[in-house]
Amino acid sequence: MSDFGFLKTHRTWEDWCGMLVGALIVASPWFPVQEEAIAGHQTVILNTVAIGLVVFGISQLEYVALQRWEEVATILVGLWLIASPYVIGYSGEGFLRIYHTSLGAVVVLLGILQLWQDWDMTDQDLLKHGQ
Repeated sequence: MSDFGFLKTHRTWEDWCGMLVGALIVASPWFPVQEEAIAGHQTVILNTVAIGLVVFGISQLEYVALQRWEEVATILVGLWLIASPYVIGYSGEGFLRIYHTSLGAVVVLLGILQLWQDWDMTDQDLLKHGQ
């Protein structure tokens, strides 16, 4: 039962994990399997790079100065990444849809975990994160 306490505290490795996922999102259009599928889809590339940079940036902010809005923004951006293939119209691209759905789910789950961990913390406790 003591292992469950490990998930009750927001740790800096979660922020580093968010940064890594953000970098993977930025690189996902250029994964070897996707090179031909996204040729000429500038909107898909721009959307993916923007989402990846936002996830990376929010994770860096969480590492430096933790606030609750960052977790909410992370969840919303992850949900947009999941919806992007269907809204933008590249849901038939196979692996890219699977990559974005999977990476979006990881972002959403990470955001939910961090929001749950920080729910009862005071503003002073949030400021102490990472120190």
